[in-house]
Amino acid sequence: MTEAKLAPNLPKWMVDHTNLYLSSGGKQGHIYTIKQPDRPELSVPSLLLTTTGRKSGEKFIFPLFYGKSGNSYIIVASKGGAPDHPGWYKNILANPEVEIQVATDKIKVRARTASGEERAKLWKLANEFWPPYEDYQKKVPNREIPVVVLDPIS
Repeated sequence: MTEAKLAPNLPKWMVDHTNLYLSSGGKQGHIYTIKQPDRPELSVPSLLLTTTGRKSGEKFIFPLFYGKSGNSYIIVASKGGAPDHPGWYKNILANPEVEIQVATDKIKVRARTASGEERAKLWKLANEFWPPYEDYQKKVPNREIPVVVLDPIS
């Protein structure tokens, strides 16, 4: 199996955060504290998502903020309010069986995009753990930002 590598073109803060997470085996980096301009400091749970590239077939690691709903993990394909979906989301559409690392736990999961009432409920949850999602959605009124459910595979 191919060794996973950091996704290309990540901002420096994401690279630094992921490297800390990986080098500590998840003992550090699970809770990420961030201060954005004009916002209070936030401490947000983060996981590492490993996908298979839809074009390259290579394994890529992406750091993402998350929430929980039951036994499932919730992530949001916001790309900071960009007009296009993030690469990791396109990868999971092509291959939904992925792996996540949550703190020191590595878990195989199947990704799916929430819709309808489930999406509405999970969108509220996502805005609780990361309030900027609402602003990101306002930036892209023609793109519904996907809410992704990661269901553990037994």
